[in-house]
Amino acid sequence: MPPNVENLGTLERRVSMSVPLQDIERQVEAKLKQLARNVKMPGFRPGKVPMKLLAQTYGPQVRNEVLGDAVQKSFSDAVREANLRVAGYPKIEPKNNEKPADGAPTALEFSATFEIYPEVKVGELSGASIEQPRVGVDDAAVDRTMEILRKQRARFVAASRPARDGDRVTVDFAGTLDGEPFEGGKAENFVLTLGEGRMLPEFEAAARGMSTGESKTFGVKFPDDYHGKAVAGKEAEFEIRIKTIEEPQLPELDAEFAKALGVADGDLGKMRAEIRANVEREVKKRIEARVKGQALDALLAAAPLELPKSLIEMEAQQLVQRAAADLQSRGVKLEQVPLAPQHFEQTARRRVALGLIIAELARGQGLQPKPAEVRAMVEQEAQSYESPAEVVKWFYMQPQRLSEMEAMALEANVVKWVLSKAKVTQKEMAFDELMGAGS
Repeated sequence: MPPNVENLGTLERRVSMSVPLQDIERQVEAKLKQLARNVKMPGFRPGKVPMKLLAQTYGPQVRNEVLGDAVQKSFSDAVREANLRVAGYPKIEPKNNEKPADGAPTALEFSATFEIYPEVKVGELSGASIEQPRVGVDDAAVDRTMEILRKQRARFVAASRPARDGDRVTVDFAGTLDGEPFEGGKAENFVLTLGEGRMLPEFEAAARGMSTGESKTFGVKFPDDYHGKAVAGKEAEFEIRIKTIEEPQLPELDAEFAKALGVADGDLGKMRAEIRANVEREVKKRIEARVKGQALDALLAAAPLELPKSLIEMEAQQLVQRAAADLQSRGVKLEQVPLAPQHFEQTARRRVALGLIIAELARGQGLQPKPAEVRAMVEQEAQSYESPAEVVKWFYMQPQRLSEMEAMALEANVVKWVLSKAKVTQKEMAFDELMGAGS
């Protein structure tokens, strides 16, 4: 390790840098002369501004730019000479640049503290066990899927009976804590579907069995981990009034329903065939997701890593931004759902570790996807849209969109590589178990 690089830990390093003042002053003077050719100042023609006035006005800014560029170049040269791969951004600080006893300083001293990428070594995978589900799509699975589609397209009509699960009810409610109202505890014309679990269990239980126009008072114990910190773990009292009760009315399995699902001629046979094809695609995706999860877990177990803190922090921050954008797109106000990077740390650690391992395998095992593999991934993704050919064009119009598919194709190659090394067993699984558990 070169003498100007200090080892502060497994991944942390510090580099000492020296920037000659003579070089800085020469570059500042050159930049000011260049600036003098075109700069405009009141009372002077372009190119005629006195250098002294120019230095007073622009000198500090130009000096900072020159010094920043010089420090960055010195840092880049130092890490290149030491053959270090820098993870994240360095923390650059000036050293104690005191004037020496024998006169003015000839250089400015800086230090840069940073982390480096860890060495990635993937161990033996032959002991890893991976279960590959085998799931059939039969007529019963298609029937259940059609029922779900019917429920999604249900229309609600007024019901003249007490409320029950599946009904859509409109309510007014007001809550109090120790007799006092609290923020978020009151609403008018609030709509909920009973049985969906969107509200606390006590709330839905109170509404269930009530009739239109009826009111009721009941108690609610907020969970200790409730997102509303002001009421978390506390007991509140609510008054609720049912304004309307509507029951779902499912559409008939007829030509109109088929047309609503995109079958232009309303042919029920075609509709059923398309539903089966969609279900088979979804089953395949979920099986692949289960297998991929096990393969990536096996990789993480076979390649333990100490991770750069800077990369984890950056990844967690990106996850926060994505979550915030997703919530805003759904109309959720961010102040109602506080998002902190530490809540995403575990996910960030996994993503960073897998990113490092996959990148190493891409280099060391030649797993970088070929154009044909990327194209196949794009076409597979496009199959779930109405116009697959247009979706394929859309991906290839933007490099950023295509890079996502390239990353997915690389991940798929890595999973195949793991499966070729690990012990893979086939496991029969019920359709409902696979679909109910999610991906």
